[in-house]
Amino acid sequence: MAHLAFVLHVGFAALWVGGMAFAILALRPALAALEPPQRLALMGRVHKRFFLIVWHAMPIVMLTGYWLLFGHFGGFRGAGWHVHLMHLTGLLMSAIYLAIFFGPWRRMRQALSAGDLPAAAAANEGIRRLVTGNLLLGLFTLGIAAWGRFG
Repeated sequence: MAHLAFVLHVGFAALWVGGMAFAILALRPALAALEPPQRLALMGRVHKRFFLIVWHAMPIVMLTGYWLLFGHFGGFRGAGWHVHLMHLTGLLMSAIYLAIFFGPWRRMRQALSAGDLPAAAAANEGIRRLVTGNLLLGLFTLGIAAWGRFG
């Protein structure tokens, strides 16, 4: 069963971090070709789909992490330093996601519904900053996982 937990954990973490990398490094620069109203409308649809994916991926990553922590390592005492650090960064990433979802994403949805493009743009910029920070934290977490597993 630990193998299943590990596969789910790594797979959904890759989906979450990879999605952020795609959004920041590929999608966002490509959107510069669109006019601001089109760009904001598209980003609203992209965020809606991606945040729904993360809304499912994040709990799976956290639950499988605890499954491995307590089922495979025997709890915090049996886990290496990398597991403790991944636990911390996973909690931080989850908190940042929730802050995005209930903060700037909520404001962006409301602004788009009201046709307030300046407010939607400001909220989207807040999303970009937080997602960029979460991407960096996710890449750091992946580095911890690789280093701790073999280092």
